Amino acid sequence: MTLVYRLTRRIFAANPFDGEGSYLFGGRWSSPCSRLIYTAEHLSLAMIEYLAHLDPNDIPEDLVLARAEVPESVSRIRLLPPDLPENWKVYPAPEFLGSVGDTFVTQVKAAILIVPSVLAPSEDNWLLNPAHPDFQLITVLPVDAFKFDRRLV
Repeated sequence: MTLVYRLTRRIFAANPFDGEGSYLFGGRWSSPCSRLIYTAEHLSLAMIEYLAHLDPNDIPEDLVLARAEVPESVSRIRLLPPDLPENWKVYPAPEFLGSVGDTFVTQVKAAILIVPSVLAPSEDNWLLNPAHPDFQLITVLPVDAFKFDRRLV
């Protein structure tokens, strides 16, 4: 069993694993209209990934920590840095990376796409595909309130 983590605002706490954010806005690994749930393999990585997208003077006070248990039997595909183009870490993300996640969603070959984090390349982000049948095997846990230690910003 693997526990995955994501931080979100309380307003989204009722369905933190619905992929609505990526559907509306896209992300490094997906274009808008592709429903993926971006999670991290460690709480610390989820924190870093969230902080990278914030204005340090405007840290939300209504964050929640969402977690899910992923059984080993859930299908997954792993991409390693050598599988990616040399520029995979640049910001803004190369368009090619969005097509990687879009193809993953539409082909429905696995429930999870494991990709290296740009911010911590030896750690992984787990992108969950809610359209895959194995997604039903993932257990979403109750959310907990979360606050960043101000020393981090």
